[in-house]
Amino acid sequence: MKKTAAVIILLILIIFGVSKVISPKTQPQNTLKLYWFIPDGVRAEPGLFNIYKWAKEGKLPNIKKLMEMGSYGYSFPTFPSHTPVNFAALLTGAYPEVNGVDDGPMHAIGSPLDKVAVGGFRSVARKVPAIWKTLEDAGMKVAVLSVPGSTPPEIQKGVVIRGRWGGWGADFNAINFETKGNLLQRVLQGRAVHLFFFGAELTKYIDSVSPSGWVNTPKSFSPPYEVKMDGWGTPVYAFVYDSTDNGKTDYDHVLFSLDKKDVLADLTPGKWSGWLPITLHWVTTDKDIPVDTHFKATVIKLGSDKFFRIRIDYDNLNQYIAQPPEAASAMENSVGPMIDFADNFPAQLVYYPEDKKTFMDEADMSFEWHTKAVSAMVKDFSPNVVIQDIYTPNQMLTSRWWMGYVDPKSIHYKDISDKEREKLWGEVRGMYKKLDNIVGEILKVSGKNTVIVFSSDHGAVPLNRNVNLNNLFAQKGWLKFTIDPKTGEPNIDWKNSKVIYLKMAHVYINPNGLAGDYHRASGPEYEYLRNQVIDALENLKDEDGSKPVAEVVKWEDAKRFMQLDPSRIGDLVIANAPGYGWNEEMSNDLKVFTSPLITGYKQAILAKDDPGMWTPFIIAGPGIKKNNFLGDTPAVQIDQYPTIMKALKVKIPDFVQGKPLDVFN
Repeated sequence: MKKTAAVIILLILIIFGVSKVISPKTQPQNTLKLYWFIPDGVRAEPGLFNIYKWAKEGKLPNIKKLMEMGSYGYSFPTFPSHTPVNFAALLTGAYPEVNGVDDGPMHAIGSPLDKVAVGGFRSVARKVPAIWKTLEDAGMKVAVLSVPGSTPPEIQKGVVIRGRWGGWGADFNAINFETKGNLLQRVLQGRAVHLFFFGAELTKYIDSVSPSGWVNTPKSFSPPYEVKMDGWGTPVYAFVYDSTDNGKTDYDHVLFSLDKKDVLADLTPGKWSGWLPITLHWVTTDKDIPVDTHFKATVIKLGSDKFFRIRIDYDNLNQYIAQPPEAASAMENSVGPMIDFADNFPAQLVYYPEDKKTFMDEADMSFEWHTKAVSAMVKDFSPNVVIQDIYTPNQMLTSRWWMGYVDPKSIHYKDISDKEREKLWGEVRGMYKKLDNIVGEILKVSGKNTVIVFSSDHGAVPLNRNVNLNNLFAQKGWLKFTIDPKTGEPNIDWKNSKVIYLKMAHVYINPNGLAGDYHRASGPEYEYLRNQVIDALENLKDEDGSKPVAEVVKWEDAKRFMQLDPSRIGDLVIANAPGYGWNEEMSNDLKVFTSPLITGYKQAILAKDDPGMWTPFIIAGPGIKKNNFLGDTPAVQIDQYPTIMKALKVKIPDFVQGKPLDVFN
């Protein structure tokens, strides 16, 4: 009887199909997977940075394979072409008018201008959910690595590791320690010593002292000195000495110790220590939490006059910056301590020639970590979806050392020889080769049901001149400030100031002063002042007669012309012409045009018409046309999201403004 019943059940399954008799709760889930690799700041265009040509020439073999497997072309970023804005657009398929992310440090109506009201790198800045939340709601397990806007975490069942600058968790940035000296360099940096100009210190200027309490130090042929490098609540001590008996003051060695007894490393300039144990302190509003982690140090530069420049990198991975917390230890066991990216923002490794080597070392370490992380993310967490970012490409293309010398549009292009330029191109292409290596690892871990996407948030173009708009407004008498002589940082008289520029593309105007909670002004006096500011901007000219302003848009028109959220923008939104960059900093000399150290940038450019701002877009997987070039016309950035959702066969949310691209069979 049992045998007869089994035969009957089998016949039913064969005739009607398994899916007809399995309840909805036990239905097989969508078997499609996604690996979306979004490295930050990857320029790709038909001309100078033609990565598809490089791939076809065999220089990027894994990207070549991905191109052959799928469809590929270009995309252009969303104004103001800044990382948080573009990641929000990519991850929601909508413009800022819908997703709410107009900028990084955003100011909002009803909040004072002297502090950031909404951080664009935080997930809570978005007014609609990111793709990982939508995919999790569709039943997929998502793992997110180093992606802006992913913290505080929105997903509950997946994995989130170090969402960059989301203000969540114990995030310990690297710190440079440099001789305070006569304060010239400190004053030169001004607010640029702080993360995003208002956050944690990225460079600390300190004094050296005569050594005390050290045990068993080596002989020094010049008077040794000691440096106490206090970072994240725990000091690292440096003992600087001269090992050369040559009759000269020749400091060439640095001992590193946590207690002046146990020497952890003895380094010469240009060398790095290994990863060393340390307990740092994550200080919140009401807690001081000890975090057992790692650091590694390098000596950037020493001078005979007791000048020192030392950099300490802190492990970017710990249990307080991962969800679930144990995800951090899993990745640490698989990959090791984390260097997420080279340098920081604003750039710190741009002031001395020796900084370039330190940058390159960190870049290599970050690429090594992220390359290994690909298989670890898949092996350790078994996700359906992985979304991964690395910030180092942006850091290279917007640093001091490359863009200004490889792009003919830079005023610095002819400052070096062709031979020197070819060496720099070798370093830039070497960075793209490391991206290609990561793509290769993604191909290894991806099965036939995986949709693989390679794209970026924005490109980068040469920066020739800074435009110090607040100095211009001070010249006009609209802005009042003083400069701290010890730090170079401005003290703004908000009550008696009427006009100010704030990153990345906003001018705030109130004829009655800017103090207190900011509200839109109105009336004849406001309109008169606003028109005066527009005239000053539109008539502004550099020494050669060039105009830095590409567009000035009133706040009430910004949604229509720039798709921005009007509650988080200035009274004017301004776009700069390529080659020029708005600068928020102020100085006593009130110079409007200055020459920056960095030679690349991307902010506040109208990107569609500037190919240097374009990015790659490659998609491969089930149902995608193979070896399909989409042409030289760039796609709208927000079209990537719905294209991916269609490839995954997941319903596209109603808030999405983009449209699927023509990549399907």
